[in-house]
Amino acid sequence: MDSNLFNNEDDNIGEEPVEFVIRGEEAGERLDKFVTENMYDDAISRTQVQDWIKNGNVLVNSRTVKPNYKIADGDVIVVTVPEPESAVIEPEAIPLEVVYEDRDVIVINKPRGMVVHPAPGHSSGTVVNALMHHCQDLSGINGVLRPGIVHRIDKDTSGLLMVAKNDLAHASLAAQLKEHSVTRKYIALVHGNVPHDQGTVDAPIGRDPKDRKLFTVTEKGSKHAVTHFMVVERFGDYTLMELQLETGRTHQIRVHMKYIGHPMAGDPVYGRSKTIGLKGQALHAAVLGFVHPRSGEELVFEAPMPADMEHELDILRKR
Repeated sequence: MDSNLFNNEDDNIGEEPVEFVIRGEEAGERLDKFVTENMYDDAISRTQVQDWIKNGNVLVNSRTVKPNYKIADGDVIVVTVPEPESAVIEPEAIPLEVVYEDRDVIVINKPRGMVVHPAPGHSSGTVVNALMHHCQDLSGINGVLRPGIVHRIDKDTSGLLMVAKNDLAHASLAAQLKEHSVTRKYIALVHGNVPHDQGTVDAPIGRDPKDRKLFTVTEKGSKHAVTHFMVVERFGDYTLMELQLETGRTHQIRVHMKYIGHPMAGDPVYGRSKTIGLKGQALHAAVLGFVHPRSGEELVFEAPMPADMEHELDILRKR
């Protein structure tokens, strides 16, 4: 199975069609079962997929088929996830650490463990729920589930996130992300002793053909991805690093660090089983800079490392 389209995490958010090319042992499986098991979102149910197939959102070789269609070697399956017809996202009085706010943009310091926007089966407790309580004016460009969200960071990554409060701001911030002119610096703790004081990882990222929910460095169906790094502190078996994104692919830093043999400490997906006590990867979006959409002023914000990550570093220093 090959896939040649995927969604970015830190660039503009939008659901793109997902393409599968059936190979070998996958042949003979029911279409609805295959799509359900290979889509990127665990919350997608087989019933949902069956509805998509019936409504023409799933095509096999550019034609509609039935949910029980048996896929064949060489079949090209294209899945276009439909936008929800309606969704009620309730405002929630969840505390937000607001770093900056004006009539156009708001910058927050997201805590570890908080999801950025609602998804099917997960409609509460997100940054969007909190933002809807905090302010009434969010850009509608990304729809009802993601109002104001221009980019996102992983649930277990902490740090700075910019949000658009109107469509003018959204268009400007999205364009800056596309042009790679937004400054995004992260602090990360990785396994091993990184031998170089600084360097660049230039390796394309696409979906892992063995697991559609993961990403990997691959030439197939991938997108250009560049991460610059600098060593901040060494602990022998761990290294504290500053990483700057040139591009913003889903899980980019986590995938690139695994690729060079230094996976993120605490990462439950791409990391090692024996690691630090942190709940989630030791990754913090520490610096965020962009040009203000209305004034043209260059803004740069910094967020201190969260206490749980500082605690793990103190343990390493005292060994």
